[in-house]
Amino acid sequence: MEFLALFQKGGFVMYPIIMASLVALTIAFERSAFYRKETLKIDGFAGKINEFLQAGDREKAVDLCQGAGAPGEVILSAMEEEKYGSKEEVVLAVAKRKSLELRKYLEYLSVIVTMAPLLGLLGTVTGMIQSFSVLNVSDGEPFAITGGVSEALIATATGLLVAILALCLYSYLSHKANAIIADVEYVSTMYLAAGGSDDAD
Repeated sequence: MEFLALFQKGGFVMYPIIMASLVALTIAFERSAFYRKETLKIDGFAGKINEFLQAGDREKAVDLCQGAGAPGEVILSAMEEEKYGSKEEVVLAVAKRKSLELRKYLEYLSVIVTMAPLLGLLGTVTGMIQSFSVLNVSDGEPFAITGGVSEALIATATGLLVAILALCLYSYLSHKANAIIADVEYVSTMYLAAGGSDDAD
């Protein structure tokens, strides 16, 4: 009940602020599960794929890549698309496409980090305007200003809390994504160094 009372005192901007927090949490749960699955798939992949690529064993390399998450998908796609361009261009394009997929939705968290405090500030400004408007009502009403200002600050406090939460989630998820992207780049480099599928033909 106390939360609902504070929510109502915060004004109309509390609705988009709370919605932004729900979006941030939804993205966090979805991306965390996705990255965890990718990390489990690529565990020990780099050493094995390097061995198969050096030996020119395309069949084993393909079998290994099929269940190896993002790095495996990059190698498989590169093998399939080599006929459309040079090996380096294909690997670069496929790796870039996968990197964008891994960072999917993270830009929304970045937007929430910036937007939430601004929404809170907007709520505070509109609340203070309403509070100071009581000066035009009657004698004694100005004493209500202090209470109105404290209520208006609820929106700013909520906006800052949501922004801090979103910033922490963005930093954590970006670290996870960058770790997987680093694995993708490492495996792509090994693929090029091993000569890709050319050695197997």
